[in-house]
Amino acid sequence: MSELNGGSESPFRQWKRPDLPSKCTYKLGMSLDESPHRHVPVTPKPKIMPNILHNIGNTPLVRINRITEKDGIECEVLAKCEFFNSGGSVKDRIGLRMVEDAEAKKIIKPGDVLIEPTSGNTGIGLALAAAVKGYRCIIVMPEKMSMEKVDVLRALGAEIVRTPTAAAFDSPESHIGVARRLMEEIPNSHILDQYRNASNPLAHYDGTAEEILQACDNNVDMVVLGAGTGGTLTGVARKIKDRCPKCKIIGVDPVGSIIAEPDELNKSDTTFYEVEGVGYDFVPTVCERKYVDKWYKSRDKESFTMARRMIRGSCGSAMYCALQACKDFGLKKGQRCVVILPDSVRNYMTKFLSDDWMSQRDFLEVENVTATKEWWWNLRVSALELQAPLTVTPSVTLQDSLDLLNKEGFDQVPVVDESGAILGMVTVGNILAQMVKNKVKPSDPVSKIMYKQFKMVKMDVTLGQLSRMLDTDHFVLVVHDQRQSDTGSLGSMEKKQMIFGIATRIDLLNFIASHEGSQ
Repeated sequence: MSELNGGSESPFRQWKRPDLPSKCTYKLGMSLDESPHRHVPVTPKPKIMPNILHNIGNTPLVRINRITEKDGIECEVLAKCEFFNSGGSVKDRIGLRMVEDAEAKKIIKPGDVLIEPTSGNTGIGLALAAAVKGYRCIIVMPEKMSMEKVDVLRALGAEIVRTPTAAAFDSPESHIGVARRLMEEIPNSHILDQYRNASNPLAHYDGTAEEILQACDNNVDMVVLGAGTGGTLTGVARKIKDRCPKCKIIGVDPVGSIIAEPDELNKSDTTFYEVEGVGYDFVPTVCERKYVDKWYKSRDKESFTMARRMIRGSCGSAMYCALQACKDFGLKKGQRCVVILPDSVRNYMTKFLSDDWMSQRDFLEVENVTATKEWWWNLRVSALELQAPLTVTPSVTLQDSLDLLNKEGFDQVPVVDESGAILGMVTVGNILAQMVKNKVKPSDPVSKIMYKQFKMVKMDVTLGQLSRMLDTDHFVLVVHDQRQSDTGSLGSMEKKQMIFGIATRIDLLNFIASHEGSQ
């Protein structure tokens, strides 16, 4: 299925890049007798389970009715509901399988430390197996992942390390880089490595795909699934293609990710996307894209809107693209499409289920916003007539910045480069807090403590959306794109985000108060 490192030492302590080409020798039609791997047959769930891990797998297929009817889909659409697994997601399968395969090979033993870089769901699956089997578990995950995942991981006894969302996968501060450093520092620790571990696609080859085929009597016309590590895609696609050669495999990858192919599909102005659990800035070793008949790029807004229709976590991306694929391939009555729904609403209660969260990101349709509309609600932020803000360059000292802010009566100031492009923000509170803790000196440059975790909006954002943001943020940076050329050549023009102004709740209240009478 996928390469596992050899050698006398634990293969999970011999770190390798997670995007190396696979050395897997699998070919369609290969019998299990030719496989170098341990295979686990699908077995019925016992009436009384010895422990919670026996409730992983054998998830139900459920017919989708109202959504398909409303969207004019003629074929049967079945949802593989992976949120019925013990830990709440499809990743429970690989968490358990990676642990049990490593135990079978006597690579790990109870008391060892399992470390895993993950978007969260694999961590929950691994933490669940670790809790039952007696392993210490450390999960390293990017900051953008939901707090619900963090809370579940902590409840399962896992230790959690957060990393910057924007960090490239091969940088030391990424979730992969930090996990590797922890493994090198902690004795008897292992990274089971979902990105390279053969147990990842094997869990779906032996389990997920076999369950689909058994439930559908080996009659499936299309399977739609998202690609994160690509293990689900690879394992399911191999088994389905073997038994239903004409079945179309549809891969779903968010805009901003680079897993889809051809590479032209991945061209985008941004590398950030809000949807969790799918997409990466590299192609994992376990992801065999050659089995995919067509890729669809999902967008956050459509994905979350569909998820709210379904009330099913990151499943929105898969279902939205599945309906589009059914139409594109012309599936008719009597044909069958299976969509794998990876997790549930549990992990996203404070995200896409929240009107505020959706509205702040312009994902919520105007007619669905529940707030009472005031006369100013749909006006653009440009109506505030904000003044051009005070700015500083990265080399300005913290003391000079404090003096300037005190003199001008501001609480925060943007940090910009010589061209005016935004680099970060510093606030009076943060400067003073860092000084009190002796982490910085007054003579240090502001670049030492500037941060990038702040809200930015374009000029066309409504005051209603701005109001929702200011419920949770002290200020919002209003920006506009400006084309600049470093060489003077028209061919090398690039867009840079420049500051138009800083909007606060006082700015909004003053605007409303000053215009109230005329309305």
